[in-house]
Amino acid sequence: MPTGLPLVTGLLQRLRREGDPSLLARGRFGLEKESLRVAESGGIAQTPHPASLGSALTHPRITTDYSEALLELVTPPFRDFTEALDCLEELHLYVRARLDEEFLWATSMPCILAGEDSIPIARYGGSNPGLMKYVYRVGLGYRYGRTMQVIAGVHYNFSLDEAFWPMYQALLGDRGSLRDFRDRHYMGMVRNLQRYGWLIPYLFGASPSVCSSFFTDKEPDLLVFDDHTYYEPYATSLRMGDIGYQNRKEEGMGIKAEYDDLDSYVRSLARATQTPCPVWESIGVKVDGEYRQLNANQLQIENEYYSSVRPKQICGDMETPARALKERGIAYVELRSLDVNAYHPLGVDEAQLRFLHLFMLYCLLRESPVISGTERKEIDRNLIWVAHQGRDPLLKLQRGDRAVLFRDWARELLQAMEPLAELLAGQGDDGAYTRSLQEQQRKLEDASLTPSGRMLDEMRANGEGFYQFARRLSQEQWRYFSRRKPDPGFMEKLDRMAARSLAEQQALEQASGEDFDTYLARYFAGQI
Repeated sequence: MPTGLPLVTGLLQRLRREGDPSLLARGRFGLEKESLRVAESGGIAQTPHPASLGSALTHPRITTDYSEALLELVTPPFRDFTEALDCLEELHLYVRARLDEEFLWATSMPCILAGEDSIPIARYGGSNPGLMKYVYRVGLGYRYGRTMQVIAGVHYNFSLDEAFWPMYQALLGDRGSLRDFRDRHYMGMVRNLQRYGWLIPYLFGASPSVCSSFFTDKEPDLLVFDDHTYYEPYATSLRMGDIGYQNRKEEGMGIKAEYDDLDSYVRSLARATQTPCPVWESIGVKVDGEYRQLNANQLQIENEYYSSVRPKQICGDMETPARALKERGIAYVELRSLDVNAYHPLGVDEAQLRFLHLFMLYCLLRESPVISGTERKEIDRNLIWVAHQGRDPLLKLQRGDRAVLFRDWARELLQAMEPLAELLAGQGDDGAYTRSLQEQQRKLEDASLTPSGRMLDEMRANGEGFYQFARRLSQEQWRYFSRRKPDPGFMEKLDRMAARSLAEQQALEQASGEDFDTYLARYFAGQI
């Protein structure tokens, strides 16, 4: 019997009889896509964030992540996948029209890095909020190195329709607070997304190889593909593996968020932002009048904690993420484990989004016990194993007290989602969810259909290393955008946003009436 099938099938039958199954098909879907700006030479752009795109500090749609060259395009939440993808395409077209002699890199892993100092840290102007964002990134560089911070990804933001929650609460016979019910079940979804999250790098991982310039201090424990490329033969997502940005790479840090419930999660992250760490204290906080990090605590701020999935709430001015969650509960769930899809100009496609919606609903509906210390280690190991060896037909994962073949477990999970896909097919989707699920099932039976398998096969067939492969796809996609006609109304709207964002940044800089030390103290005084 497929894992979780009886419970999920029973719930779906009750939804048909007593509830409103159409509410499962509705929700809010948003995307955040990171892309490196790259110079014609193929190295990271050394130019500032273009003023023509607006202020990275205050623009709601176009900003930067760690580096001045790492663009982040953010859609608002939409009720339909196609609207989110259309918005993301218009954002790309806007950027395409305003970049001069630069292009966006098509893969998660960067290329032609000339050491740490070649990676420009993002700057946000002279206001206190802008300085805080900059100093935080300086601290990340000191703590983990800059190279790890320029790996790009796609974040998928999802929330259920608000009408779903009272219907689901009544269906389950829960008589408590609606907010507590919603938070409890969102946290259950988060736990299951961690338990079964190894499925994502297998199906969508697109970083089985990496440029040798990524490693500046030592030889990696990887195989040589060619003179300038490292890889692993069965890797799916090295981005999600040991070479990626992980807090656990710091030995002895022991930072682990607690996911038993929302209160535990909030307290565990808040505690880490208030607990001094000797390793970080050795860096210094303010040295010779210059900040090296915001503080010397285990985490400078909550966002420093790396996780493949996060419960989220929109923060107000001077409000920490932990306090926002405590005050107003979970607004949406952010899935952060998607590599940039190198085979699609937007870095993600509709079939992926439909499957992720299906997967997240499945993780919501099936049982989700708390994660024990033993299971936490299993979750971490399983993700690493799939990231590095996912296409190995003999790969086994740890499932409780026994090792099971990855393919068998993954096959069970996908089969258990079939009734859910069939239910959604009855809500007017014309079978798109079922087709997306079947596409993933084909990848499971034939690993060469996965993005990672396709990439390595194509590199071998063309005699390309990672750089040549990624540059070719990047330039093909850039030409794709040059052939597309943007929506004039959307372009005008973004022009207005850009101008308004620059004015807002200037106003912040002119209004700053306190020194940065005082501002930081006031911000951290608002912690839980």
